[in-house]
Amino acid sequence: MGLRLTFHGAAGTVTGSLHELESDGERLIVDCGMFQGRRRLSERLNRELPFDARSVDAAILTHAHIDHSGRLPLLVRDGFRGPIYTTPATADLCDSMLRDTAHILESDARFVNRHLKEKEAVEPLFTMLDVEETLPLFTRVGYHERREVGGGLIMESFDAGHILGSSSVVLTKGDLRVAFSGDVGRPGLPIIRDPETMPEVDYLVMESTYGGKTHAPQGEALPHVERVVKETIARGGRLIVPAFAVGRTQQLVLLLHQLINEQRIPAVPIFVDSPLAVNVTEVFRDHPDCYDEQTREYLSNGEDPFGFRRLTYVRDAAESKKLNDFRGPMIVISPSGMCEAGRVLHHLRHNIGDPKNTVLITGFQAENTLGRKLVDGVKEVRIFGMPAQVRARIESLDELSGHADSAELLAWMKPMAKTLKRVFLVHGEPDRFLALKGQIEEAYGIDTKIPEPGEMYEL
Repeated sequence: MGLRLTFHGAAGTVTGSLHELESDGERLIVDCGMFQGRRRLSERLNRELPFDARSVDAAILTHAHIDHSGRLPLLVRDGFRGPIYTTPATADLCDSMLRDTAHILESDARFVNRHLKEKEAVEPLFTMLDVEETLPLFTRVGYHERREVGGGLIMESFDAGHILGSSSVVLTKGDLRVAFSGDVGRPGLPIIRDPETMPEVDYLVMESTYGGKTHAPQGEALPHVERVVKETIARGGRLIVPAFAVGRTQQLVLLLHQLINEQRIPAVPIFVDSPLAVNVTEVFRDHPDCYDEQTREYLSNGEDPFGFRRLTYVRDAAESKKLNDFRGPMIVISPSGMCEAGRVLHHLRHNIGDPKNTVLITGFQAENTLGRKLVDGVKEVRIFGMPAQVRARIESLDELSGHADSAELLAWMKPMAKTLKRVFLVHGEPDRFLALKGQIEEAYGIDTKIPEPGEMYEL
């Protein structure tokens, strides 16, 4: 008997990764992420699981980003009690990230209920208690450690080079092999290793975030950050950097460390304002086994790649609020990367109206997120439900994208191409799907599908 594959999240859209496999009477899922975008639509999609959570026997998690992991506490709240298979670094990151997400959901619900006086009280998607019941279910499986996960399936994970602990997963049942890319990183990204070469498989479920796009070379990131910092300081302004707490924050810290060491930027105060980023950075310190060679050199020279004299990590909320009273130029790095939640919203609310300031967007922005609106040049946005005029300069740093571009995806999948019967594209916008589909079919002649939500295939 083969496999039945059903697409739920990230089908026809970018976020909310959720794929279902049925095999030998057992149900497994790969990822269980949150949708991010229009608030009301995302709220509805996030609260409605497409199956009975109690019917799921096991979950596999490719990496810790919330659009892949964020609905696991909801799954558990609704009755799931099976194992969640993932890499050790991903499990450690989720310990911090899911707690932080629960805290934000609870805090935002209190804020909205207090200030907007909705007729019905807003309930958080999940709570800290739900997270506490989820974390014991994580089952750590190292890269290349073959593990039976149910339904006659053997799992093996490969380093995806996207964030710390990220994996692409191959599931084997007899002679049938199915690969899930997760999010594929770029060769040469700071800190983490490059994506690994994948084995031959029969079917591939692959992300297409940057289908049809070509990134600027990573080598341009350092001079780009240097220019933005210098120009902002020259205006006497603040640089606000909404950055993903996992990966992007640590990469930016490393670049600023290098620029200050080389005396290429003035020594202004730099704050990483996020309890999550502080905790995540500790997880990075605990997993040097995942570092690339350049980052290992910092360690061999006795340096901490994530800490230096001009840098302050801010954990306490009261200290965060004091940053609003700070006088003079400074740099604030704060999650979330798409400007959808967390302390960065408060920094944006206080600074986005001043033309001296700069907001540096550092990664992919899903459609309808606040970050996407800023990149698209919208002049009035809503923050905490209140209108705000955008007068600050908006810059985009694409060179550090954690997602492979079209050419890099085609190169990554090449070792699998000879045996592939079909490719399924997920995690993309319509034009990205179509562009990558055309490139795959032209380069390799492989049947390529763009599944709709709820669409099922027999493999």
